[in-house]
Amino acid sequence: MSYGKFAYVYDELMQDMPYAKWKRFALEAWEKHGKPADVVELGCGTGTLTAMLAEEGYRVTGIDLSEDMLAVARSKADEQPSLQGLLRSGSLRFVRQDMTGWQAPEPVDSVVSFCDCLNYLTEPEEIEKTFRATAAGLKPGGTFLFDVHHPDTLRRYEEEQPFVFDEKGLSYIWTCGLDEERTEIEHHLRIFVRRSGGGSSDVYDRFDEVHVERAYEAEWLKQALLRAGFSRADFYADFEWTAPGEGAERLFAVAVK
Repeated sequence: MSYGKFAYVYDELMQDMPYAKWKRFALEAWEKHGKPADVVELGCGTGTLTAMLAEEGYRVTGIDLSEDMLAVARSKADEQPSLQGLLRSGSLRFVRQDMTGWQAPEPVDSVVSFCDCLNYLTEPEEIEKTFRATAAGLKPGGTFLFDVHHPDTLRRYEEEQPFVFDEKGLSYIWTCGLDEERTEIEHHLRIFVRRSGGGSSDVYDRFDEVHVERAYEAEWLKQALLRAGFSRADFYADFEWTAPGEGAERLFAVAVK
């Protein structure tokens, strides 16, 4: 999976993603389980949610494996006066690490990982390693909040494909294929970006991306969290505090160490 060129068009492609809902879910979870001071975001990407949480007054460290994603995140923060001071003070940081073995200098109060980042871990062992690393990086009583695609969501992707986007000099064709036995989907994106300075005729650069995601059942995730050292793990659906039922698209977990 490549995040080189993709990192620089990510925000435009994801402009309709529900960042405000992810933030709301985190704030509501912290109201229920204790407000944190220090937060880590795993799979922070281009740092949109990381910055939103930092602006709420939390000390937030965004962790991602892609240096290109982190470069975009740092550049965005550098360009926003409201975030420049947070960068200088260390209240907003970006660090390159693998989430399966991430570490912080000191245990933190809460860890979040939204936008189905954990679905990109396609082997159960990778999920378990991430859960163990997260439990080790949390203070006693700390919380781990994340969302993942419901297995049925991957099935719907295959049924509803292909997907097409064409707007403001950026286009893509997105197809996918599902391995039902593994509940694993392979996304193929052919992306076209209009080249600046192309003259009177539009000239587009093309690049291809392949992304693989795997879905896991809520009960398996819960047992894996308990094995990793969490004292409890509760699951909800689609940004609401209701149990997952038929038709749920995203599973939301709140695990307490």
